Amino acid sequence: MRLSDFDYELPEDLIAQAPPEERDAARMLVVYRSERRCEDRVFRDFPLFVGAGDCVVINDSRVLPSRLYGARNAGGAAELLLLEPLSEDAREWRALVRPGRRLRVGDLIRIDERFSAEIIGHGERGERTIRFSTSGDVYAAIERVGHMPLPPYIKRADDVNDRERYQTVFANETGSSAAPTAGLHFTGEILDRTARAGAEIARITLHVGLGTFQPIEREDFENHSLHHERFSMTDEAARKIASAKRVVAVGTTSVRTLESAAQAGTLAGSTNLFIYPGYEFRRVGAMLTNFHLPRTSLLLLVCAFAGTELALAAYKHAVAQRYRFFSYGDCMLIV
Repeated sequence: MRLSDFDYELPEDLIAQAPPEERDAARMLVVYRSERRCEDRVFRDFPLFVGAGDCVVINDSRVLPSRLYGARNAGGAAELLLLEPLSEDAREWRALVRPGRRLRVGDLIRIDERFSAEIIGHGERGERTIRFSTSGDVYAAIERVGHMPLPPYIKRADDVNDRERYQTVFANETGSSAAPTAGLHFTGEILDRTARAGAEIARITLHVGLGTFQPIEREDFENHSLHHERFSMTDEAARKIASAKRVVAVGTTSVRTLESAAQAGTLAGSTNLFIYPGYEFRRVGAMLTNFHLPRTSLLLLVCAFAGTELALAAYKHAVAQRYRFFSYGDCMLIV
């Protein structure tokens, strides 16, 4: 296998720039693995595809408004994108910075009159270690001044609407640098209908890091390594998952959490599990996922689950039928 085998043509106008007016209004392409066919549906039909014996697993990680804008002490604008906290009090973080070449150890970035950051370290991949200075709680300060970290293929600044819509309705545990986007389609009503259909709902947590979305640079992708991401699940969630006849994972983050926990035999930890065709799934029996960028680990995971030929045929169908792609786009249910 070569990375170039996992590419596809996508017209730029199919990349969703904003969420649909209603959360559950997305289209849903249902892919039937055993029958090797796909069917055009809408996401509101999702509860029709689950029932007694199923456990629907959702990722309750909450996106932090982690893009911060400020001014450098040496003059000029600066931008921080927070990746993960490095201290218990959240004073120190790993972050990406702009302008990368000009921001060095010792530089100070003033975000507002009550909040600033000092660069105290330099990482291997261009990341910086920063230390915040504020008189109050760091997370409260980030919530006050931060912007939602919309991905670069959304060609606009974030707005007030994104504070709600780039967050799932069940988000609870703060820590993600990007939304677990398959979960964005759910409403309270859809969750209620899912439960009334007889399915259990289990919450797990995987804090999404930006490394998951980075393009793979090498054709021999088996040697690519992902960034580590933190995951956890409660004993109650683990019991629901273990007793299910079929586990329906909502999003690639839920898939990676389930498979990582099954491999490691633990309910919490850090994972850089890279799933690509040839992987044998231990836990996941069905998957809801958005459409992903070509040549990425996320598309490779989908191909591993659905089969490469069927998955890429489904993507070709979605392009032809003008589905909306990526974070704010439509979705695919693989059964």
